[in-house]
Amino acid sequence: MPIALVAALLGSLSIHAAALFLPEVDLSPAPEPPPLTAELIPPPQLPEAPPVKPAEPPPKPRPVPRRPAAAPVAAAQTPATPVNSEPQPVHPQPEPAVEPVGSAAKTAPSAPALPATPVLAASGRVRYAVYRGDRGFEVGRAEHAWEFADGNYRVTTLTETSGLVALFKSVRVELESSGTLTARGLRPDRFITRRNGAETRETAEFDWSAGEAVLARDGSRRAIAAGAQDLASFYYQLAYLPRLDEGVALTVVSGRKVERYRFDSLGEEEVTVPAGTFRTLHLRVQTDSVTELWLAPDRGLLPVKIRHSDKKGEAFEEHAVELGRP
Repeated sequence: MPIALVAALLGSLSIHAAALFLPEVDLSPAPEPPPLTAELIPPPQLPEAPPVKPAEPPPKPRPVPRRPAAAPVAAAQTPATPVNSEPQPVHPQPEPAVEPVGSAAKTAPSAPALPATPVLAASGRVRYAVYRGDRGFEVGRAEHAWEFADGNYRVTTLTETSGLVALFKSVRVELESSGTLTARGLRPDRFITRRNGAETRETAEFDWSAGEAVLARDGSRRAIAAGAQDLASFYYQLAYLPRLDEGVALTVVSGRKVERYRFDSLGEEEVTVPAGTFRTLHLRVQTDSVTELWLAPDRGLLPVKIRHSDKKGEAFEEHAVELGRP
C-alpha cells in the first residue's frame, strides 16, 4: 500500500375627573325702594325689603356621567389614546422587567456547553472499498464508526490494505477522535493515531481553556480557533455547519500540524456507489493535496464517496459499500 493512501485517509429572539359644586343663591333683584327722604333708614330696617333667602345647602354630588366614567377604563386599556379631544393627564404605567437582549450573549461563554441532538443515530458505521484511481484497482478497505452517548462522542476511522496488496505490504491505520457533543457540534478533546495496532506519537490534546492544541510529536502548542476539529472528527462536524452549500472553513488538527481547511462547494451531484445511488453535496478542499467529499443529505450528510489526490497526482477513492448500524 503506497504511503499516499495513508496520507489520503488522514485528511478525510387618567383621566382624573373632578366637579366643583356651588350653593344655589337667589340673585333676583330686590323690590324697588321708596323715594328718598331726608331720613336715612339703614337697609337692614327696611320693612319692604324681603329677607334674604338663606342659601340652600349644596346639592348632593351628581352621578358621574357614563361617558366620562369610561375614560379611566379606556386609559387603562390604551394609555396612548386620549378619550376626549382635550389632552388628558396620563399616569405612566411601570414597564415589565425584561432582560436586555445582549445580556445572554455576555454570559454565554461561562455557561456550560449544552448537549446537542446527534444528527446521526446514536451509533453506526460506513464501510468502504478503497480503489486506486477512478474505479481502478481495489487496494484496500476502510470503515468509519461513531458513538454518541451522555453528551460525549467517539469517532474512529480504519484503513487497511487488502487482497494482493496486503500480501506485499500490510498496512492498517486507525484514527480516533473523542470529546464532547455540544450545541455547535463536535468538540474534540483527544486525537489518536495507531499504525498496525500500536499508538504513534501523532496524537493531539485539545486545551480549550487556553485555545491551543498540544501536539505529542514535538510537544508544541498551536493556537486553534473555536470549532477546530481533527482528521477523524471533521467529516461529521460538517453536518452541524450552516450554509454548507456555500462553502465553509474549518481548523483541522493532525498529529503533525494545524491547518485551515477551506471547503468549496461544487454543487449537488448524484453518485452511484456499491451501497446505492445518492443525491450528494460535492465539497473540495485543497492544501498540499486535494480531498473531495460527496455528502448525502438524505443520510445525515454521511460521506458516501471520498477522493484524495496527492502532490504527485496519484488518486485514491473510497466508495461506500454499506451504511448502517454496527
